[in-house]
Formats: sequence, C-alpha cells, structure tokens
Amino acid sequence: MAGSGSRSTRAFTEHAHDVIVGSPGAGGGTGPGGSGPGFDGSVRGLGLGTGFAGGTDLSHTAGVRRLVEESWLRSLQSNLDPDRLAPAFDLDDEALRQYRSEHPLALVLPVIHRLLIAHTFERGLIVAIGDQAGRLLWIDGDRDLRRRAEGMAFVEGANWSERVVGTSAPGTALALDHSIQIGGAEHFNRIVHPWSCTAVPVHDPSSGDVLGVIDITGGDDAVSPVTLPLLEAAVAAAEAELRIHQLTPARSHRTPRPVASSPARPQATDAPLLSVLGREVARLAFAGRAVELSARHSEILTLLVWNRHGLSAEQLAQKLYVADNSVATLRAEMVRLRAVLVDLDPSLEPLSRPYRLPVPFELDAHRVLAFLERGAHRVALGAYTGEVLAGSKAPGVVEIRREVSANVRESLLTDASADVLLGYARTDECAYDRDVWLACLQRLPAHSPKRASVVSRIEHIDAELAG
Repeated sequence: MAGSGSRSTRAFTEHAHDVIVGSPGAGGGTGPGGSGPGFDGSVRGLGLGTGFAGGTDLSHTAGVRRLVEESWLRSLQSNLDPDRLAPAFDLDDEALRQYRSEHPLALVLPVIHRLLIAHTFERGLIVAIGDQAGRLLWIDGDRDLRRRAEGMAFVEGANWSERVVGTSAPGTALALDHSIQIGGAEHFNRIVHPWSCTAVPVHDPSSGDVLGVIDITGGDDAVSPVTLPLLEAAVAAAEAELRIHQLTPARSHRTPRPVASSPARPQATDAPLLSVLGREVARLAFAGRAVELSARHSEILTLLVWNRHGLSAEQLAQKLYVADNSVATLRAEMVRLRAVLVDLDPSLEPLSRPYRLPVPFELDAHRVLAFLERGAHRVALGAYTGEVLAGSKAPGVVEIRREVSANVRESLLTDASADVLLGYARTDECAYDRDVWLACLQRLPAHSPKRASVVSRIEHIDAELAG
C-alpha cells in the first residue's frame, strides 16, 4: 500500500495544475490559506510545483485553502490516484430504486425541486442529492450537462464520498459536516478539474444526524457568490419540511432517520394513498394503517379514485367486468368493499348514486404523471415501479394502465436524459421496446461504456423478432 500511495503522490505532483488561489477574500477564509467554505472565483492560476515530494508534505502549496489542503491529504492517505476516477457502485438498479423510495430525503424532493431544480435548467446547472455515505441518489437539472457529467461517473448510484473520489463538494461537505464550495482544480482528481460545485449537508432536525447532502454542480455559476446562500436556504427549508413530518401526528411514525442500507419509510400523506404501480393487488394506507386489497376490490377502488366524480352502477360494472357486467354482482362486491374501508377508517365509507369516494384519495400513478408534467423525469421514474395492476383484465383498469404507461413512455422518450431513459429501458415493460433502446443509444455519449450493453440488447431484440 505504501508504494501505491507514493505513486499517487508523484502523479499528483506532476499533473495537478491551476490551483485556485488569490488575495484573501472578504470574510477572511476564501483566499490563500483561508479555511472558509466559500470559493473566490476571481482568483486562479497557480500550479502545484513540488509540494508533495515528501509523500504527505503540503507545506509548499502556498495559496491553497487550508480545508482543501487537508482534504487532499486525506485523499492521498486513502491511496487515491489523481489521474484515475472510479466511483463505487454498490447497489444494482432495483436495490437503488428501493433504497431511494425509502430514504428520508425522499420526503423533501418536492421542496428541493421547487426551490432548486426548477431553476437550474436556465442556469446550466445540475442538482445532486446524496445520502450520508456519499452515494448519489437523485440527479436532475440541465440535460446536456447531465450527459457530460456521466463521462466522469457523476450519476445516480455512484459513491462520491471523499474516501472514494477525493476532494469534491459533496464528499468533502460530508467529511467536514459543513457547507463547502470546490472550484475547478481544487478537486483532487484531474478529471473533475473542468467542474465546480457547491454542497451543503442535510441534517435530521431532531437528532442532528447527517441524512445526506445536496450539491449544485456545473461551471463557474456553481460556485458564484449567490449559490452557497441559495443552497443553504433550500437545505433549511428541506429540514423544516422534515420537522413538519416529524411533528404531524399522522406522520410521526415515519420520522426520518439516517441509515446506510435500511432507510426510513416512504413518504406518508394526509390523504388515503392507494398504491397500484408494479403490484398485482392494491395497497391502501391511511392514518398510520394499511391494508392489502383483494384483486376485485383493487380494481373497483382504482376506478373510483381515477373517476373522482363518481360512476353509476352501470358504468362501473362496464369498466369492471369483461363479460358478465351484472349490476347485482357489482353491488355485492361494493358491500364487501365498504366493510373493508370502514374497518380501516369509518371516514372512508363509499357513497352511492353514483358510486364515489367520500374524501380525495391519492394515487401513486397520479403522482408519477404530476412529476412528468413538471419535467422531473428522474423523480417520476423513481416513483414509477411498474404498470398499474399488471394482472388485471378489467376494461377500465386496462385503459388506465395503457394511459399511464403511454404517458411515461412518451415523456421519457421526448425529454429524458440518457441515464434516465436507460433506467426506464431496463424495466420489464421495455424489455422488447426497440424504439426505447435505440433512443438510449442515440443519447449516450460516444465513449460511454454503457453503449455496448445497449447494442447487445438491441441485437437480442432483433434476433427474437426475427425468430
């Protein structure tokens, strides 16, 4: 290991360049030798020289911020190579999807999207949200920039902790547990020198434990004087939202907590939530209780939630039954469903003439469509866990399933980035969707290592169709 560290030291001495330096910044900590979190973007241009000749001696790196020097030292002690970037991927796609859905920060995605992501497209920036271990869970923002970032493996699922990739805003913010800006050649790894970033840790408002980190990455705008206070304000709002979830009685049993591989529970809501995506039967959750419905009751409730103004007995029967659309049979089912809902909570008892629900229900499929309308493709894909009641043959449910799936497909084909589209292509319903796989190939960068598997999949589809 000593030899490996020595080689890393020599490589860093020979190749690192353009370290950001300059006169002391306002507030005393952003200029040469400063220890503040902010980056002074007006000062650039000093090369490293021979500051690492002694292996861990940083005494000759005059002008480098102290916190950056210390981060470089930790990177060297981890035997990292400044010319090789290899973020770890320790979760497969399915495990990552499950982990994200249950992570505490999933609770505040709408807040982050409203305050940050919605404004990054026009500024040419991307927003990344990571867990407390440095694993990137969600990335959104400028589409072209996300494609470029894929070239340095700045993608969902990659571990960008300091011990894995060296000095970077998300990793170093977690290592130090405070806000930080890292500009250009302040990064330990030379591959990341064209990029700049600002990151702020997110804390559990009750325990103070670190839940994760929010990062803004891009060019000079990513470390502009306004970026750090903007990001800190957004994190404060996210932590306030977490506090609300902890204090609201209907949500208190879902208090978020920091985890490594067994995250906290998914988001709770005040309204009854019917989950139908990627399920054979629906799950209804309300006020801290949940019930799994029978197949027929799943279909009925899905139809009533989708048609919120109600359906007559005849209309509901037509949407429910393939052949025998007997109203008498439907009424018997409604009696049984009413008993199930009343047992869960008396306020959920269905109304009749027409059949309708007494309070607004949330449907996970509606959430996905809402995310798509806002252009939050990554969030939408994360929430889209499969088709609506995939095993149902009820005509009305089949119609809903087709509508939701078509909306997801069309939206992602039209506007999603390569990595989001590739995540969609790997779902069961796209296994033989040649157009989706071709679109992935067209959007992937020319040198992306993912192209080979995409080409292989297209060839497999062609062979199956030909056979």
